[in-house]
Amino acid sequence: MGGGLLIAGTTSDAGKSVVTAGICRWLVRQGVKVAPFKGQNMSLNSFVTREGAEIGRAQAMQAQAARVEPSALMNPVLLKPGSDRSSQVVLMGRPVGEMSARGFFGGSGGPSSGKTLHEGHRQALLGTVLECLEELRGTYDAVICEGAGSPAEINLRRTDIVNMGIARAARLPVVVVGDIDRGGVFASFFGTTALLGPEDQALVAGYIVNKFRGDVTLLEPGIEMLRGLTGRHTYGILPYAHGLGIDEEDGLRVSLRGAVRESVVAPPVGEDVLRVAVCAVPLMSNFTDVDALAAEPGVVVRFVDRPEELTDADLVVVPGTRGTVRALEWLRERGLAAELARRAAEGRPVLGICGGFQLLGEHIEDEVESRAGSVAGLGLLPVRVRFAAEKTLARPVGEALGEPVEGYEIHHGVAQVLGGEAFLDGCHVGAVWGTHWHGSLESDGFRRRFLKQVARAAGRRFVPAPDTSFGALREEQLDRLGDLIEEHADTDALLRLIEQGPPAGLPFIPPGAP
Repeated sequence: MGGGLLIAGTTSDAGKSVVTAGICRWLVRQGVKVAPFKGQNMSLNSFVTREGAEIGRAQAMQAQAARVEPSALMNPVLLKPGSDRSSQVVLMGRPVGEMSARGFFGGSGGPSSGKTLHEGHRQALLGTVLECLEELRGTYDAVICEGAGSPAEINLRRTDIVNMGIARAARLPVVVVGDIDRGGVFASFFGTTALLGPEDQALVAGYIVNKFRGDVTLLEPGIEMLRGLTGRHTYGILPYAHGLGIDEEDGLRVSLRGAVRESVVAPPVGEDVLRVAVCAVPLMSNFTDVDALAAEPGVVVRFVDRPEELTDADLVVVPGTRGTVRALEWLRERGLAAELARRAAEGRPVLGICGGFQLLGEHIEDEVESRAGSVAGLGLLPVRVRFAAEKTLARPVGEALGEPVEGYEIHHGVAQVLGGEAFLDGCHVGAVWGTHWHGSLESDGFRRRFLKQVARAAGRRFVPAPDTSFGALREEQLDRLGDLIEEHADTDALLRLIEQGPPAGLPFIPPGAP
């Protein structure tokens, strides 16, 4: 079996995805054959593998960091929230039903399927997760696992299949990442360790400090005191890095940290900039679609939720959503639907992607996602949508605007296009475009042609840069993650952990788990 390591975190968004990707890129640059793994993920940002399996987009990004093809083995359980209380469960890349949070974590009742994750279900899922991890470890020299949330969620430890549950079952050493920019990182490291039971604590080898600003020598006394209190090593102090732009799990706040929105904005090639407004619809999914727009010099991307914020936009994007009917209601309630209709009538550009495309149509028949039945769409495109029980998962390749395009599809809605001009699998009428294809804007030639059309319709003297390569920018970002690990982590000690497992004789920190 190849070596392994679990990257846990003191909290959600502590930097587990970044550190996992960085370790993968550092290892592959050393000639190590490495793969990422996350047993259970909760995210509305997902991706489709070449085999047609749906996995978390963060794991697809980590696979790219490792320079391997992503697969369902790397994320066997994916939860896609449909409300505050329920999620679609995707197992080995395929949806298997909706389940309430209480049902998933061992209570009773799933809202649509009646399923409950009792002890037998949990053991079955844990078995699947461990089988996938074992297969990866039998294929690769090293597997770098990412945990979820915090390993010290004492109310969820019994049903844990992503943090200490798999670490204990697979005897993986654990490194805990803490975000020092939030404050309280030493208390978080100590408290996380002290709330684990003795068997779990024996696997926690140490810590990584993330997002440090300032003089590292000022932190060193605290690191030494932490070692004295816990008997554990700090494996790295990673500096705060702007504009990493990686595909994290979800959340609008996360999306606003994209590559170009924090880096120095390159000046436009033409005389004008191009302003893009993205409607921040409920249950927004795959908001990473607009990262390729933000990568263009002179393109300014912002997320909006008020109609007045659309007035000066040259392009409005209605993104994907796990709740098409709910998003449609939200647009109407906020006055955004009326503003979109006004824009369409004036010939001002609008782009709908996936759920955003569906709600731009004339009619929606939904007995699957919202169970709302017949619902009138915005009527901006000649399209009728019927939701099917079977989810479409595909990696289409085609041509649009005279350029080759690649994308991926993740949707229950089946669109019947009744008119307009063909546009990928959708259509466009005037300056309103719609497609189910996520990721199409990452095709450089197509993106440039599309932005030229947008600029023409918007009356802007904007010219796309002739040499922007989104793929090359992504590689640069992943190399920056590898550099963070190589330059600021104790890589020799990390490699020993991966190869040899948890250090022997780690002390127990009371009180332990209740």
